[in-house]
Amino acid sequence: MNFNVARLRVKELAGALSVDTSEIIAICTLLQIPASSPLSSLSIKQSKEIIDYHQKTKTKYNTHIN
Repeated sequence: MNFNVARLRVKELAGALSVDTSEIIAICTLLQIPASSPLSSLSIKQSKEIIDYHQKTKTKYNTHIN
């Protein structure tokens, strides 16, 4: 058993990014990461993928607004 693996809940990641948990779950669906509720657990690698995707789409979206 491996108990030293760091995990992050969807709701914690959403709070850190100041977005709604539904947005994180939607990103998980797009990236094929299994997460279906705010209490779903994410690995550090999955969290990084979500953060990278969120930042990329946020930057893209903000560029089109200006």
